[in-house]
Amino acid sequence: MSSLSGIKTYIEDIFKVRRFAVLATEGDGQPHASLIAVTPMEGFRKLIFATYRNTRKYSNLVRNGKVAVLVESIHTNRSGLQESLVLTAFGHVEKINSGEENIVLKAHIKRHPELSIFMKSEDCSLVRINVDTYQVVRGIDDVEWWTIDDLGV
Repeated sequence: MSSLSGIKTYIEDIFKVRRFAVLATEGDGQPHASLIAVTPMEGFRKLIFATYRNTRKYSNLVRNGKVAVLVESIHTNRSGLQESLVLTAFGHVEKINSGEENIVLKAHIKRHPELSIFMKSEDCSLVRINVDTYQVVRGIDDVEWWTIDDLGV
């Protein structure tokens, strides 16, 4: 079992180096996975991404706001072997109110400036995920679950 501060550092470090993730949604009983550019906010309590409204991903989010977001971080250990560390956020989509939209957009563009034209398009929608739980996987027998409340972010 890891310490609380160690887990928080682990999650923060993954989001510092990994800017992309895999989003899992569900629609009509069919799972759907998409690559997204992700921006953590409020520590890592919220995750932001952008999508076009005419996608399967967006229609799934509208019908069923439950999601999982998987981020993988690979590093090389002292022996020169690559180790994969996987973080999965589980949560639900929440509306970004008009008063926050500009702040969220600026934060997402700051992290992903190469996508600014896409994010400013009329067909694009910003999506915010309210994370409930993180699953931290360091190995096949090293899996931990942490709620946002446990993490205190």
